[in-house]
Amino acid sequence: MKTGDNPKLTRVLVGKDILALAFGAMIGWGWIVMTGTWIQSAGSLGAITAFVVGGIAIVLVGLTYAELAAAMPKVGGEHVYSYRALGHFSSFVCTWAIVLGYMSVVSFEAVALPTVVEHLFPGYSVGHLWTVAGWEVEATWVAVGLAGSLVMMAINYVGIRTAALVQKLVTLLIMVVGVMFITGALFTGDTATMEPLFNVEEGVIGGIMIVLIMVPFMFVGFDVIPQAAEEINLPFRQIGRVLMISVILAVFWYALIILGTGLTLTPVALAESSLAVPDAMQAVFDAPWAGKLMVLAGVAGIITSWNAFYVGGSRAIYALAEAGMLPAFLARLHPVHKTPVNAILMIGAISSLAPFFGRPALVWLVNSGGLGIVIAYLFVAISFLVLRRREPDMERPFRVSQGKVVGGIAAVLSVGMILLYMPGSPSALTGLEWLIFGGWMLLGLVMYLWARNRYGVAHSDRIMLEEPELMDPEKAAEREGAR
Repeated sequence: MKTGDNPKLTRVLVGKDILALAFGAMIGWGWIVMTGTWIQSAGSLGAITAFVVGGIAIVLVGLTYAELAAAMPKVGGEHVYSYRALGHFSSFVCTWAIVLGYMSVVSFEAVALPTVVEHLFPGYSVGHLWTVAGWEVEATWVAVGLAGSLVMMAINYVGIRTAALVQKLVTLLIMVVGVMFITGALFTGDTATMEPLFNVEEGVIGGIMIVLIMVPFMFVGFDVIPQAAEEINLPFRQIGRVLMISVILAVFWYALIILGTGLTLTPVALAESSLAVPDAMQAVFDAPWAGKLMVLAGVAGIITSWNAFYVGGSRAIYALAEAGMLPAFLARLHPVHKTPVNAILMIGAISSLAPFFGRPALVWLVNSGGLGIVIAYLFVAISFLVLRRREPDMERPFRVSQGKVVGGIAAVLSVGMILLYMPGSPSALTGLEWLIFGGWMLLGLVMYLWARNRYGVAHSDRIMLEEPELMDPEKAAEREGAR
């Protein structure tokens, strides 16, 4: 296994790049298609409560990520922290679980794209193929999702610079349209339309929990920053700060989008709407063009998430393979573009299957992928606590105050989020969702056992525990100035 013969990742991403990467990842297409469902499930204030509570949990988890990402700015993120704190197998489980989250988002967007195109061009779906969960899968609908998947795969294949440029442009479009909507809703909306504030039919807590189970999936994306740490050209302490800024911005984004929709659409209008936020935007400006503009912002959101999770997922797979936990061919970097090409091709091949299952796959992917995400969050929180105790003198450019308290709360909240998916919870996974989760973990376990037998733990230790020369750009500049 000669991963050392590969070219190296290069530090080319600056602050604006990684902020757009993380924030754009967290505000994908989900808010366009799911906001109406959230309000109907929990009530307007109940849905906001779910995102604020879930957002606080994500902020605390994000703090643990921020400290660890600044202390160990190496490709793989969770993979690096959990290996150093918890060992070989735990590192694999943690990283493979978060890859499921990334893969589910990439697959989700391959289903979301033909859904939004259908909203822009009603009736374009023709050529019946089969029926999945009562939904008819059409050939042209599948073709749009498949084409989008191939385009995004190509963008990431040719380099991180191209991916970052695309990310900045489309994230800017989303933010401009979002500010227009929220500002307009605050001036023209009516608090009376927000009734009911809570869904009493489901029970106030039950309704909030139905929405809360989706929160981890909606916030996944800040952890893309640690995955691409070896490609970030920032002082290490700034990596942690940008990560936290992206999380806080996303909390405000989701809460304000729900508020704007609740102020604008009545419960009857919500029930009749297929895409609540575009319909709310149209109502705010009393013009069809406004609704179409919001749909375009949704398309931009698809691109930002799709793009970011190709980056995050491919780097996580690359890191696992480089450490001998997956077959070595997945650690190959392109000699010119310096991208993990085989990992990108693997993500593209698997995610391209999603459109063939039709729109029902949206919910399956959100829920099964969400479980993988919160499992990884738990491993990171535990790793944070272990390293605080075991290596108190580790250099931490971004140091969280009251670290043991923050880490402990993050771990407890992560366990709480995991329990939301378990049998007996009002929001428990269905049998098919468990099949997706279990099948993914089994696939990874088979590859892990093969790789461990083929390369051995000693190879992983050599890759993971060596201390590479990671020169902090800030210290490098100081040293250059001293000369």
